[in-house]
Amino acid sequence: MTTTVPTAGPTPATAPVSGAGSATVTAAVVPRGGLGGFDRLLEAVVGERAAAVRNVPATLACFTDHFPRHPVLPGVLLLESMAALARTAAGPGTWRLAAVRGVRFKHFVGPGDQVHLTVEVTAHGPHRTECRATARAGGRVVATARVLALVSDETTREGTA
Repeated sequence: MTTTVPTAGPTPATAPVSGAGSATVTAAVVPRGGLGGFDRLLEAVVGERAAAVRNVPATLACFTDHFPRHPVLPGVLLLESMAALARTAAGPGTWRLAAVRGVRFKHFVGPGDQVHLTVEVTAHGPHRTECRATARAGGRVVATARVLALVSDETTREGTA
């Protein structure tokens, strides 16, 4: 059950999926004001998986200092892209990143690279979603996250009323 979601903008739109066990994929899961940490959403099956592309332009401000002679995309920006895609896979609502476990950075990502991000939902509920993420560039895995735990903003935070 693969569905391509149009990404013309953050305007809500639905794409029905036919067949056994059908579901509705909503483009409204794209964060308001744009796509966040990725440039193009390739696929989104709410509660199951998502795929996207992030282009890494040489004009990013981080490349002047990180590192001048060998520019490298900071890992935290790659992780933010994975988290943005995980929020898309989690579905409608406001999701925030609560925990990250098992992150591995295997290769450098530099200017001009195109990063293909994939997220697989491993546990999904109304208040908590867990995903596994992979980032590939140049045909090889550049980063993985074993667990990206998201919680709904409606969830009461520990120590608050």
